[in-house]
Amino acid sequence: MALEATDCSVLAYSNGFTLWHYTTTDASVTSNDYFNNASPMMKVGDLIIANIDTDGTPSTDLLSVTDITDGDVTVASLLSS
Repeated sequence: MALEATDCSVLAYSNGFTLWHYTTTDASVTSNDYFNNASPMMKVGDLIIANIDTDGTPSTDLLSVTDITDGDVTVASLLSS
């Protein structure tokens, strides 16, 4: 599955940093390239609060955008060890 842009919104923006919120029924949002459709709007260092698998076993993750190269967005969980 891929990002549904209508489920992604800006919570805060300041000094070139954006805090995003994303909600989805998909459980694979931490996979690289999931957020590629949003690459024109996102920057390295942005954070995403993700409500994941909302129709299954819901969870929340905090993701950092670690790289954007040629439209490929890489994220890393800040909550995983």
